[in-house]
Amino acid sequence: MAAARPLARVRVRHEEIQDADAVAVPAGGLVALPTETVYGLGANAEDPAAVARIFQVKGRPPSHPLIVHIAAAEQLDDWVEEVPASARLLAERFWPGPLTLVLRRGHRVPLEATGGLQTVAVRVPDHPVALSLLSAFGGGVTAPSANRFGAVSPTTAEHVRAELGDTVDFVLDGGSCQVGVESTIVDVTGEMPSILRPGGVTREDLQAVLDHPVAVPSTSGVRVPGQHPSHYAPRARVVLVEPEKVVAEAELAQELGQQVGVLLPPSLAGAAVKAHAVVALPGSLDAYAHRLYGFLRELDQQGCDLIVASLPVEEGLGLAIANRLRRAAGPRTSA
Repeated sequence: MAAARPLARVRVRHEEIQDADAVAVPAGGLVALPTETVYGLGANAEDPAAVARIFQVKGRPPSHPLIVHIAAAEQLDDWVEEVPASARLLAERFWPGPLTLVLRRGHRVPLEATGGLQTVAVRVPDHPVALSLLSAFGGGVTAPSANRFGAVSPTTAEHVRAELGDTVDFVLDGGSCQVGVESTIVDVTGEMPSILRPGGVTREDLQAVLDHPVAVPSTSGVRVPGQHPSHYAPRARVVLVEPEKVVAEAELAQELGQQVGVLLPPSLAGAAVKAHAVVALPGSLDAYAHRLYGFLRELDQQGCDLIVASLPVEEGLGLAIANRLRRAAGPRTSA
C-alpha cells in the first residue's frame, strides 16, 4: 500500500479534486478537510488502521465514536442497518448540512469507528471541498475535529497546522468555516428523536420539520462525540457567571494576579473592564457561533490564564454555544 505523501497546507478549489488518490484517502492517509462546521481529521471509514491513526494523532480515547461523512443522503442506506421515517425526513431537509444522525450500524462500518458500539453517526457536510473529496473517493470518511482531544476545535486550516503539524498528511484549505460549531447530533434509534449534542441545526428547526417536541436529555445511553465533561477547552481555565457579574468577576481575578480574558456579552457593550484582554461579543448568535472558537484561541494567544464568560439565551444557536462553553468550563483531568 502506497504511503501518503506529506504535504503542507494546500489551498484547493473543489473543482480541483478529481481523484481521492491525490490526497491519499484510499492509501490510509489522514486528510484535514474543511466543512461548514469545523475542520475534520479524515480517514477512510472502512480502514481500521487509518481510523486508528485518527485516535492516535488526536489522543482520543478509542471508546469515543467518530462521525462517518458521506457525499449524499442517497448513500445513507449503505452505511446503516435501517433508516426510520424520521431519519429519512431529517436527511431530506437538512443534508447537506450541520446535522448528524445516529442509527444502527451497517456492516460496512468497523467497530473501530464506532467506539465498539452497534450505532453509527452519519452526516453529509455542506462544504464544496469536502463534498468533492467524498464524491471522488466514493466511500465514507470518518472525520472528528482536527485537533487534540478535548481542545478548541479548528475553524481554519492554520488552526489545524498549528496544532497537529506534520502528523497530518494533507490539509485542504477551504477558508474559514461558515457555521463555526459542530453539527447537531440526533439519535433516531428510538421511538422519538432526541438531541444528543446541540449544534448547527437548531432545536426549533428540528421541531418544525418533525412537528413534535424534541428532547435534549442531559444524559444518554448512546455515546457520541462531544460528551466528555471537559471539551472544546482552551488552555486558559474558563469560568461562567451571570452576564451582569462578568465585569466584577474579571476585575477581581485580575486584581488577584491572574491574566484575565473576558468574553463581554452584548448587554455590556462599551463597558470599561480592567482585564488583560477583552473580546466584545457580537449581538447575533450566528456571528457568535461562527467566531466562538476563534475568540477562545485569541485569548489563549494573548497569554490569558483565566477566561470569564456568561451563557447566551439558550434558544436557536444559543443552545449550541452554551453547550460548548459549559464543556470548556468543565472539570479537567490533571496530566
